[in-house]
Amino acid sequence: MEEFCGVGAAAPLRGDAEEPKQGSVLFLGGNEVKSSAVVKYSSAPPQAAFARLQEKTDLKLPPANWLRESAKLGPAGTTILGNNKKSKPFSSFGMAYDFIDSVGNDVDVVSDSENIKKLLKIPYSKSHVSMAVHRIGRTLLLDELDIQELFMRSSQTGDWTWLKEFYQRLIDQKWQRKKKSKEHWYQKAILSKFLYYSINGDGAAQPVPSTSKQHQEGPVSGESDEAGRASWPAPFEMPSSLSEDPGASNQGLKNDFVRNILWTFEDIHMLVGSNMPIFGGGRYPAVSLRLRDNNKPINVLTGIDYWLDNLICNVPELVMCFHVNGIVQKYEMIKTEDIPNLENSNFSTKVIKDIAQNILSFLKSNCTKEGHTYWLFKASGSDIVKLYDLTTLCEETEDKYQNPFTMPVAILLYKVACNMMLKKNQNKKHYGTIRTLLLNCLKLLDNGRHPQIIASANYMLSELFQLDEPKKEDSTDFPINGNSDESYSEEEEEMPDSDENGSYSNSSDPPDDNKAVAIIKSVGELSVPEKYKSVHRIRPSCAFPVCHGTEERCRLVLNYVLEGLKSVDSSVKKEGDLPAADPSTPIPLKYEDESTSGGPECLEKQMALFLDKMGSFQKGKHSSQSGMIPGSWQYKMKLQLILKSSKAYYVLSDAAMILQKYGRALRYIKLALQCHDTYCCLCASMLPEVLVFLCQCLTLCGDIQLMLAQNANNRAAYLEEYNYQTKEDQEILHSLHRESRCQVFAWATDLSTDLECQLSVSCKCYEAAYEILLFSNLKNQNPEQRIQVLKRMGNIRNEIGVFYMNQAAAVQTERVVSKNVSMTEQQLWKKSFSCFEEGIQNFESIDDATNAALLLCNTGRLMRICAQAHCAAEGDFKREFSPEEALYYNKAIDYYLKALRSLGKRDVHPAVWDSVNWELSTTYFTMATLQQDYAPLSRKAQEQIEKEVSEAMMKSLKYCDIDTVSARQPLCQYRAATIHHRLASMYHSCLRNQVGDEHLRKQHRVLADLHYSKAVRLFQLLKDAPCEFLRVQLERVAFAEFQMASQNSSAGKLKTLFGALDVMVKTKGAFQLIRKELVAESEQISKDKSSAENMSPNDSSTGLNKEEVLKLLSIFESRMSFLLLQSIKLLTSTKKKIGGINEEEVVLKTNKQVYSLLLRATANKSMTLLERVEVILNLLEQLTQNNEASNGGIL
Repeated sequence: MEEFCGVGAAAPLRGDAEEPKQGSVLFLGGNEVKSSAVVKYSSAPPQAAFARLQEKTDLKLPPANWLRESAKLGPAGTTILGNNKKSKPFSSFGMAYDFIDSVGNDVDVVSDSENIKKLLKIPYSKSHVSMAVHRIGRTLLLDELDIQELFMRSSQTGDWTWLKEFYQRLIDQKWQRKKKSKEHWYQKAILSKFLYYSINGDGAAQPVPSTSKQHQEGPVSGESDEAGRASWPAPFEMPSSLSEDPGASNQGLKNDFVRNILWTFEDIHMLVGSNMPIFGGGRYPAVSLRLRDNNKPINVLTGIDYWLDNLICNVPELVMCFHVNGIVQKYEMIKTEDIPNLENSNFSTKVIKDIAQNILSFLKSNCTKEGHTYWLFKASGSDIVKLYDLTTLCEETEDKYQNPFTMPVAILLYKVACNMMLKKNQNKKHYGTIRTLLLNCLKLLDNGRHPQIIASANYMLSELFQLDEPKKEDSTDFPINGNSDESYSEEEEEMPDSDENGSYSNSSDPPDDNKAVAIIKSVGELSVPEKYKSVHRIRPSCAFPVCHGTEERCRLVLNYVLEGLKSVDSSVKKEGDLPAADPSTPIPLKYEDESTSGGPECLEKQMALFLDKMGSFQKGKHSSQSGMIPGSWQYKMKLQLILKSSKAYYVLSDAAMILQKYGRALRYIKLALQCHDTYCCLCASMLPEVLVFLCQCLTLCGDIQLMLAQNANNRAAYLEEYNYQTKEDQEILHSLHRESRCQVFAWATDLSTDLECQLSVSCKCYEAAYEILLFSNLKNQNPEQRIQVLKRMGNIRNEIGVFYMNQAAAVQTERVVSKNVSMTEQQLWKKSFSCFEEGIQNFESIDDATNAALLLCNTGRLMRICAQAHCAAEGDFKREFSPEEALYYNKAIDYYLKALRSLGKRDVHPAVWDSVNWELSTTYFTMATLQQDYAPLSRKAQEQIEKEVSEAMMKSLKYCDIDTVSARQPLCQYRAATIHHRLASMYHSCLRNQVGDEHLRKQHRVLADLHYSKAVRLFQLLKDAPCEFLRVQLERVAFAEFQMASQNSSAGKLKTLFGALDVMVKTKGAFQLIRKELVAESEQISKDKSSAENMSPNDSSTGLNKEEVLKLLSIFESRMSFLLLQSIKLLTSTKKKIGGINEEEVVLKTNKQVYSLLLRATANKSMTLLERVEVILNLLEQLTQNNEASNGGIL
């Protein structure tokens, strides 16, 4: 015996599933069928034992409780029909609404148990079958389609005339309403009385006085006729309540069943509604109660009926009460599994299983279009079952809303999609199914009648596209093709099924049978195992569309948003009061010219107004120009749609920004902020996430304005992009302007041609974003957003500071006549300094040491520009290093040192660390150079100046890194060599000018020699500074000559003299570099004579300064000639032996020879520069050989 779900238990709320209670496998007559039932909902009272009637009880007499409402009988308690078998036309929809989780996915069929039984009895019955079939996902909804009732209505109202004419032409040309016989109503009446007798507490018949017999005859027929009539709504009479709540309706969509059961029959899952009374208690835990005429044997149809009722309700036994002419005779108990084997009612449960599987497969294979109403029809006495698409037939003749199923189907599609949307994050592969459900729902609805559902459906369609997620989801999370029987197309032409799956009518059928979608030629085919196989077509149109780019995805979203906005706007009554606007006329995007711009001051006012308005939102102020009522569905839906469009435009702007289409990016962010403006006008209170999104929009707007400022060369192209508008954007703007002027953010989104204005707008955008975070207390909740905004604020203030600093430098360059600093320069300095200072505070507030160091470095550079501005005019020969210059250079040094302290150590950011060190070294070097070149002797003593120069130069050396290998290393080496050269020159000069303190003179001599040596060593490392190297060596020669002048002994002078000649010999490398460059230049000239004609004497393709080379070469020749002459004189006069008589003669001879050649060369004025360099190299080579030949000599 099967387990069963007792109906006496406390009933769960509708839609709440009980714990599954599976039925056992039944073995009936050698055939095996699997059946299990789970009660999903039950409104039945606790089971009570039935009253066993005494023999000879007259059922024609009504009991005392007859027709009184009884919970034990459920709906049977309010009608004389007993167990009412007339289905309501929308009964399946009522169940589907209550168990929306099951629809479209888990359940194959939703229907009244009476319809299920009628379908499974088709091969055994000659009765007509007329059912409406609807498909939602993989679920079929079956409802009785009472043709007689429809045509009665058609006669009264004129509706459904198209179906009546079609029915008469195709099926029953002489249709007329068939009245039920008196015998039918007699049998119904005694069944009703029998049930009321059975629920009496004492089990005895208690007939009422005979005067009540009037209830037995007259009223029975009339009342039953009214009660049996289906409650059909008008073809389209939508109550106002439904427009407010799509789930509510009084059109028969209520779930009126006593119990809803999830019945699994073999592999078919069905949600079934049943009103069958179930009795229990004592020896019979659960039984169904039946009344039979003893003179009429149970036939197959009745047996199947009883068997299926018990299976569906999981009732293990049947109690049969037999009567003769209404007089009770006996009771008989029958087990459910024995019902198929009753005499005269023998049937195969295996065949019933095959019938069920074949009918389901036939319907699933042919009822493929969601939203369409299919009509399964079998005429009385016919063996042919036909399936028609009433939606297609209706659209061919009349308005689609003449179909009363249109609205319930649309609402169910909508509800199923809503339910799946709630779970969308759990499984995104269902997005394609949700989209198909919503698109089919929209096809059934009329905008003028159902704006709320249309707006909501379009909003859900837009929500399917995740704007804030990476593009990879388009291809990974969404299936490109459908992969289940849910993947069918409502647009694709249906192909005829194969012969085994039914076929279209052949030539022997009536000519209009081509209207049928599919036909079962003989009901006998349904009994053949697997005669009809379910064809689950896999069609790509149900798959979620693959968007190949961000713009395509956003455009789809905006298209759905626009449709939703149109629905909302069309439903607002006060639309006629608004000023007329043509959606096809572009709304001009204001183009801001610098001539009309109010500048930063105007921006300040606009910012203040904006922030004041933002503050008013916190107080709950709002207004709508269109007259929408706050709290209405139009109000709520428009807010959601506007916010969605704002996000879509934001994503479009961000994508355009990445593509460097800055004009387009500004247009999109303008639209995003206009949407947000309208949202703010409507919304009484701003949600934190909306405020955060506004911050993101303003931040992106600031980024775009900055990029426009930095790419001013493409301004014309950006202007063209900015002014372009699509029709879709125009229509969305038209909807926005119904609620707001959309000008709150105009200050941020206008395209200006003024660089300063663009930078200021960018800064104000970031400031506005930060202010919103501040006064809405969001900065702590969104630390990452706060950091990003502050970082951008610091960056833009650096950009503006640099802009003003460069302007000040330009003004300074143009200032020639006046020696005084202009007010314009001072104002620019103040603006620049203020921006740098604020930027530094921004970066320090988020502990961004690197960027803070960069701004401190820029501030140091500003101080250096201020120092340069205080220099006197170039023509002033009395120029001295001024106190103002010293002040600003020292300030610059302070800022560079702060930058280094901010970084802490080089590892934090090596590139920035090296850059700050270089700038600090440069500042010290510049200050020392100016003090050395323009010594302030009027204010300071020479010794004090020399000390300060020396200290500044040494500090410059300290921050000049010559050891680290980098691109700047040669520059550092050149700087260090120059510093040593300048220090050596300074000490050399002091030595020449100083008299008296011999200790100090000695110290200066040592320092000069030391720095000359270091300068030479560093210049030797550089391959591109031969002139500098040559100049240092010549100064060393001059230094040696100065020392020689103070010497008295010939030996000492000779030693110093030979040392100077040795310095000159070591310049050979510099002359070789000069020769190499001159040769390369000569070769280039010979290759291109025409360029040689245009080349001036000082030009060189290698960058060699010929004028400098000529000057140094002349000095070199002069000093070399002097040194050689002095060496010849000393060697001749002293006759001193140098390492032996032979060596002395060799040195003297060589010097004389070199001196002679040098004199000849200098006397020849026709020699070219290259030839003169060649002579010097030759002479130096001879001197080198002479040095190598002697062990002492000049070395």
